[in-house]
Amino acid sequence: MHTVWKGAISFGLVHVPVKMFSATEDKDISLRMIHKTCGSPIAYVRRCPNCDVEAEWDDIIKGYEYEKGRYVLFEKEELEQLAGEKSHTIQILDFVALEEIDPVYFQKTYYLSPDQAGGNAYGLLLQAMSDTGKIGVAKVSIRSKSSLAAIRVIDNCLAMETIFFPDEIRSISQVPGVPESVNVNEKELTMAKLLIEQLSTPFDPSKYTDDYRANMLQAITNKIAGQEIRIAPQQEQTNVLDLMAALQASLDAAKLPPGGAGLDTGAGKAAAGSTSAADGGTDQPVVKPSKPRAKKPKATEIS
Repeated sequence: MHTVWKGAISFGLVHVPVKMFSATEDKDISLRMIHKTCGSPIAYVRRCPNCDVEAEWDDIIKGYEYEKGRYVLFEKEELEQLAGEKSHTIQILDFVALEEIDPVYFQKTYYLSPDQAGGNAYGLLLQAMSDTGKIGVAKVSIRSKSSLAAIRVIDNCLAMETIFFPDEIRSISQVPGVPESVNVNEKELTMAKLLIEQLSTPFDPSKYTDDYRANMLQAITNKIAGQEIRIAPQQEQTNVLDLMAALQASLDAAKLPPGGAGLDTGAGKAAAGSTSAADGGTDQPVVKPSKPRAKKPKATEIS
């Protein structure tokens, strides 16, 4: 693994020298921009439109556009001074319970290993956190970016999760269309709970694969071999007339064990075409049954 950062964890007056390594890797397939006419890759250059010359890295500094076309400029040394002396310290501010942090805050995971003669202090912090079940909320700067972080134990290793600051989390009130209150049909709710129970299982990440990446790799292999790419047509899904029937069809597909299949939900009438309240149905839009997918949160790189 490549070391991305070196410094120390600080809690109280204790310093734990550590090295940092990325815990995840991006396996997205990178496609180049190609000139269709000749097949050559398109090159991107750092060119100054005013001087009409290619800019070397030594001639590039950073700036903030405070008005259209007007910038305040910063030299590298100025940015390092702004980061302060603690730029190489993961300073733990508090210890909290992991379940108190909503997953929306998490960004990217890093592994931490002991550095130099910090093995004893590293082991002490790891064991103390394991025994108390707490995680540390810390501040850290990586590559000139300041971030909150959560220090926690994964197996026999300390890990750091960078997390957003509170003012970086958008308010749910900004999301259009979110209902102020929820009114549900009791029969539909009962069936939905049954379906959730039927589909519940211990989390096993090995079950989930990146189908798009696998298909892309196969397509690349076929193209290299000169083979034609054939895409299998997707099977059409049958529209279900209402939500109740969709729930019942989902339960049937999940092979509900004896006891649940005989639930009187009125789904049979709905499936027959009647969706009125008198028939026990519900006025809902057309719903197609589909297997739920596990969503993987997108990790954000610190730059």
